[in-house]
Amino acid sequence: MLKLIVGNRAYSSWSLRGWLALKQSGLEFEELVVPLFDENWEKSREGDEFAPGGGKVPLLWDGDLVVWDSLAIIEFCAERAGREKYWPEDETARAMARSMAAEMHSSFANLRRELPMNVRRNFGSRALSGPVEAEVIRILNLWAQARARHGSGGEYLFGPWSAADIMFAPVVTRFVTYGVAVPPFAAAYMEAVLHRADMVEWIELAQDEPWVIEQYESPPRA
Repeated sequence: MLKLIVGNRAYSSWSLRGWLALKQSGLEFEELVVPLFDENWEKSREGDEFAPGGGKVPLLWDGDLVVWDSLAIIEFCAERAGREKYWPEDETARAMARSMAAEMHSSFANLRRELPMNVRRNFGSRALSGPVEAEVIRILNLWAQARARHGSGGEYLFGPWSAADIMFAPVVTRFVTYGVAVPPFAAAYMEAVLHRADMVEWIELAQDEPWVIEQYESPPRA
């Protein structure tokens, strides 16, 4: 059986992406949650299970086969379960979805650093730094373009749920946690993401985790 290693559900955005990819596949998998940054973390990440991914999560094992990095896990699942579950059928839409997923994967460093994921907290609306505000505007513009051009067939970025939504799902939770103001179309999209069964399950499970990472439990400086 497939085995997915993830970090704390409350904080690990990349783990959420890998987990959503597996859930979308419909494939059975075993899940191992490893607390990040606790007293055993450095020792745990040096183990053989973590070695291929350099001590990072998520990590997917299938016998001796191993896949690390959330975008690679999405592609692995697409090959196993069918690409139509992850990418739009239309070629133009698919190209845009792939580009957006890749940009999310490689960009928005300021947002990641200043607004870390914490699905257990809501800090209320706060002032954003200039670099973060610019990245938020970029994300909203991407969402608007996807919805306007290709979103008529459903409530997600490209209509049906896709890999692009999986990649932006942790951004949705960040916008909620830090009270980021968004236009009505984005609020409707975020509502759809947050009410998706897999997202509800992840967030509910996060509430019961006993682990706390103090650096993620305080709002950013205004």
